[in-house]
Amino acid sequence: LTDSRAFSSAFRLLSSFLLPVAHFLHHRYEEMVQALFRVQSQCPYVTRIYSIGRSVEGRHLYVLEFSDYPGIHEPLEPEFKYVGNMHGNEVLGRELLLQLSEFLCEEYRRSNERITRLIHDTRIHIMPSMNPDGYEVAAKQGPDSNGYLTGRNNANGVDLNRNFPDLNTFMYYSGEISGPNHHIPLPDNWKSQVEPETLAVIQWISSYNFVLSANLHGGAVVANYPYDKSQDQRFRSHRRTVNTPTPDDKLFQKLAKTYSYAHSWMHRGWNCGDYFADGITNGASWYSLSKGMQDFNYLYTNCFEITLELSCNKFPPEEDLERQWMANREALVAFIEEVHQGIKGMVSDENNNGIAGAVISVQGISHDITSGDMGDYFRLLLPGTYTVTASAEGYQPQTVTTTVGPAAPSLVSQVERNAHCQWLQALCFGRHRAPHSSQRGTE
Repeated sequence: LTDSRAFSSAFRLLSSFLLPVAHFLHHRYEEMVQALFRVQSQCPYVTRIYSIGRSVEGRHLYVLEFSDYPGIHEPLEPEFKYVGNMHGNEVLGRELLLQLSEFLCEEYRRSNERITRLIHDTRIHIMPSMNPDGYEVAAKQGPDSNGYLTGRNNANGVDLNRNFPDLNTFMYYSGEISGPNHHIPLPDNWKSQVEPETLAVIQWISSYNFVLSANLHGGAVVANYPYDKSQDQRFRSHRRTVNTPTPDDKLFQKLAKTYSYAHSWMHRGWNCGDYFADGITNGASWYSLSKGMQDFNYLYTNCFEITLELSCNKFPPEEDLERQWMANREALVAFIEEVHQGIKGMVSDENNNGIAGAVISVQGISHDITSGDMGDYFRLLLPGTYTVTASAEGYQPQTVTTTVGPAAPSLVSQVERNAHCQWLQALCFGRHRAPHSSQRGTE
């Protein structure tokens, strides 16, 4: 280039792809998209960007995937997801997920052993914004004058976290008549009742066998776990407080504590004028919420999801973003690692062909999961000894007793072959890792 101005322009353009995302700024939609594609350009061999659909106003709902084989589900490799900015004016999660994306890329390039192992052993999906239309409304006002509800809903004025099919009511009823406790079917007219963003997410989580997830919100500082909707229907007040645990209540508490204790101050409990012991709460014990996304994940898919409330201020000023990132960085990574807690394995027929949709039951826990398209399954469990049964139509059920340890993985397999049987192989593994105190903040 001989023209100095042209050279300068080209240099600035090149630099925009080389510089990290971590400028600690609020990213409007186009800037968010540029940030995602910049990460993908920096780590092209372990990332992929895809869209699950469009918002009401036509903005893509982009997801950034991290994997050693992007775009491919590897058998026995669990799928994890983070979803941010479901409420358009709750923006910290959006910025944290952009920071996390850049962090994972940078640390992978630096051969950080922990991050490299995480990316090689886990397929990670990051959606910074589920509600880009609402965000644009909130961002026009900015942090200083943003109303508490301005931009919360999508462009049709609908709260997306009150827009999923209500499977809780069906589950509470079926529980009384010994009905299904997993993969509850959707009502026939469900598509006509949901928004484009909700429809896109439902189709997304139906297409991937997600194991663990977190949904990032703002307005409080607490890790919230299912159920969100109270089973006690006698109360009509919005803020009724009736603890409504899932069959996996102890596991959900452990997952929530993993985040809260790795966070710089969430675990202390006193935040935003509220107190939550250990920085966690059962959703319905806080207030009952109907048609929420975290309950839907648990009742319709294999995915265990919690909701992370991350800041008192829904739209924190830019000068607070770096502090918030440092407070959440370890927690965001530690929570992903929890996807490797429990058992996993293959359900196959006598010819070693994977059986999709096999039901995996754990004795004493009345919530089952199913095997994926390749026959692999993932069941999050606390350390302990369990009796696990795999069953599928046309095959004899197979049962193994296996122990989930607090340390290194162990292998337990049971193989039986005859004309009408399947075999169950369980890889048992677990982590019981305390948060790194050296990486905690001081506030």
